[in-house]
Amino acid sequence: MLDMIRNWMELQGFELSIADILARSLLFAAIVILSLIVYWVVKHFILKGITAIISRTSSEWDDAFMRKKVFSRLAHIAPAVFVYLTIEIPFVGYEKLTAFFCGLALIYIIAMGILALDACLNAAMSIYESYEISNRIPIKGFVQVFKMIIYFTGGVFIISILMDKTPIYLFSSLGALTAVLMFIFKDAILGFVAGIQLSANQMVANGDWIEMPKYGADGNIIEIALTTVKVQNWDKTITTIPTYALITDSFKNWRGMSESGGRRIKRSISLDMNTIQFCNPEMLKRFIKIQYISNYVEKKDKELQEKNKLEKVDDSSLANGRRMTNIGIFQAYVKAYLRNNPLINQDMTFLVRQLAPTEHGLPIEIYVFSKDQEWEDYERIQANIFDHILAVVPEFDLQVFQDPSGRDFNKLAG
Repeated sequence: MLDMIRNWMELQGFELSIADILARSLLFAAIVILSLIVYWVVKHFILKGITAIISRTSSEWDDAFMRKKVFSRLAHIAPAVFVYLTIEIPFVGYEKLTAFFCGLALIYIIAMGILALDACLNAAMSIYESYEISNRIPIKGFVQVFKMIIYFTGGVFIISILMDKTPIYLFSSLGALTAVLMFIFKDAILGFVAGIQLSANQMVANGDWIEMPKYGADGNIIEIALTTVKVQNWDKTITTIPTYALITDSFKNWRGMSESGGRRIKRSISLDMNTIQFCNPEMLKRFIKIQYISNYVEKKDKELQEKNKLEKVDDSSLANGRRMTNIGIFQAYVKAYLRNNPLINQDMTFLVRQLAPTEHGLPIEIYVFSKDQEWEDYERIQANIFDHILAVVPEFDLQVFQDPSGRDFNKLAG
């Protein structure tokens, strides 16, 4: 074809050298124009046809490949392949020019192939994340490792083209740089190994609430990548933790609480020990009127009276025999109140107990689990419980202990 165009130009009166340059230029321009036409055909006919077929299918995976632009990136390879196959025609006899343009076409093909593979991995990860298992076993770190391998291998091939060396030569020369590469990719290697351990042992997953005071992390995991784990704290800040730190350092994972069906309420109130006393008949009459414990008080009082009578206890001293106390009845009330609370999980640990007395009074600790685990609802449930308990304390002739304030001292001074 080159000879035909060159001969035709010579017939038109051009000198041989000028005719040769013009013929080669025309062929080169034609190849460029035809490559653009190839791209236009692939994009407007083949790619649109594939899009139409995918839109009619019921599966989701092909839609993911379309969203991540896998096919559009593959479309860029077609004109480069055309140039690579035809570029020798205008430059026959000029091996260096042919090798230069072939090299450029190969570099473009490799670059677009890398981007297409990158898009394929993104699409695969998008498909995987649509399944529930992705929350328990994240694969983003592994995908990033594959991307690094793809980009590294593609870079070696591109360098081999630029240096006019075989890729085997470059790969063999990398042995001397192993120590340097290990240092450069230290975090990536540690992250990859840590990612395998985290996934194999299911230590963390997306959405888990973790606490790691060393890094100031207290919130939900939003991303587990190759080298970092992102945690969105409750104040909406983002904390970034090295992936391998979750293996080497300790942290608290609240997933067990989320999966248990309850969230712990553990709080105590301190009662003034000066207000603790034995119950007299008048107090018992008042306590019997309290619905939650009326049966308990009546039954317990009858039981103790019979026992004291059987043992011929001298009633002249309150220290003799067994008697009910206001704090014991108060604990019974708190327990009955919580048993009748529909928001408390009755199948989990349920305790209302006395702790060791301190200079701040006698602590009564409530150790139960709420059914609702959402933070806002949990705090509301806990507040409602202690609102009621603090308000009901005086009904049992008890007082909540509180350190003296300026108001108390003013009263004393008055």
